[in-house]
Amino acid sequence: MLRIILSCLITLLSFLPTAVWANEAQLNGANTSWILTSTALVLLMTLPGLALFYGGLVRKKNVLSILMQCFAIGSISSILWLIVGYSLAFGEGNGFIGDFSKVMMHGIGKDVLSGDIPESLFMLFQMTFAVITPALIIGGFAERMKFSAVLLFSGLWLLAVYAPVTHWVWGGGWLSQMGVYDFAGGIVVHITAGTAALIAALVVGPRRGFPRTPMLPHNLTMTVTGAGMLWVGWFGFNGGSALAANGDASMAMLVTHISAAAGTLTWAAIEWRKFGKASVLGAVTGMVAGLGTITPASGFVGPGGALVIGISAGFVCFYSTVYIKQTLKIDDSLDVFPVHGVGGILGTLLVGVFSATSLGVFSGFGFAEGISTIAEQVGVQLIGIFSTLIYTGIVTYILLKLVGLMTNGLRVDEEQEVNGLDQVEHEESGYNL
Repeated sequence: MLRIILSCLITLLSFLPTAVWANEAQLNGANTSWILTSTALVLLMTLPGLALFYGGLVRKKNVLSILMQCFAIGSISSILWLIVGYSLAFGEGNGFIGDFSKVMMHGIGKDVLSGDIPESLFMLFQMTFAVITPALIIGGFAERMKFSAVLLFSGLWLLAVYAPVTHWVWGGGWLSQMGVYDFAGGIVVHITAGTAALIAALVVGPRRGFPRTPMLPHNLTMTVTGAGMLWVGWFGFNGGSALAANGDASMAMLVTHISAAAGTLTWAAIEWRKFGKASVLGAVTGMVAGLGTITPASGFVGPGGALVIGISAGFVCFYSTVYIKQTLKIDDSLDVFPVHGVGGILGTLLVGVFSATSLGVFSGFGFAEGISTIAEQVGVQLIGIFSTLIYTGIVTYILLKLVGLMTNGLRVDEEQEVNGLDQVEHEESGYNL
């Protein structure tokens, strides 16, 4: 009797669509839950994390303009990512750019998978990266660019720079095929955003009075609050990039935390030695430097390597900031290039060293397939760094010039800048005191 019942059940089950069985077998609930959480954490980094971090760093008359730019960029980047950005980054295409096969998520229903998570979730997770990257750039031209120019530039930059570089590294493009290591965005996010911010600072020009007039942060409490959100959100940024709830994710989170702590203490120690006091602003800037620098290495190095990377980030990014501001006198207002750009370059380079399995307590988890020495991996990393710097720099310059023509100039006039962008662009004030 039992044999007859089992036979009937098997026969009935055989009539179910094979696609249902395939999806049920492949979908991993634990991984899906973790990436859902990570997606929320990464969005938290921009809204409100980066908005508060940057908002506190500018002068009181421009705080709302920064918050508005972050929210607006988050919105326009999301829409563009849906329409065509995701397809350009992750469509099959060729070695340099994706195709239009995924425009408007064509063919991507709720049951379609990317690996063992829904592709809609993978698309959304990647969207949060596409949101924060152009938002980082506004630190290079803060307090002086027209709101219309910010929106137009950010949208064009997302499609012309971010999407292609994402395809190179994560979408099966030419750098991926070479074996470049970028676990969570040292190249894709930090080098591109840092380079673009530097070019923007040069093209737009310095704020009125720079460098003679001190332009101090108006609300460090706001900045520290945003910094705390960035630190916590970065666990989703790096840990989520494993795309699984596994040992890669947990190690990525561990090394992220170690590097952030090391960067914080290193920057504070340098200031303490040079100026007699450790500033709060320096501590949170060192934290961001440590986070940005570990990002490309987070899935490939161990805690020992992360400690060295974090300490290196504190030193290198501190002196890069001083050099760019005081020696070169470039008004990269919120230090995007010396912190994110230089940090991304440093981390992308050091992952080639600390991914080696032969460094004792500083060992990582091995080189890319087909690579057997530190020199080979570092060589590939250098190609990734310089190609991204050159491409991003050239295209960003062209886009800024184009947007300047389309908006009758990139920046507000002198009187408007003196009055502040909150009133000029939005007719509102951050503080009614």
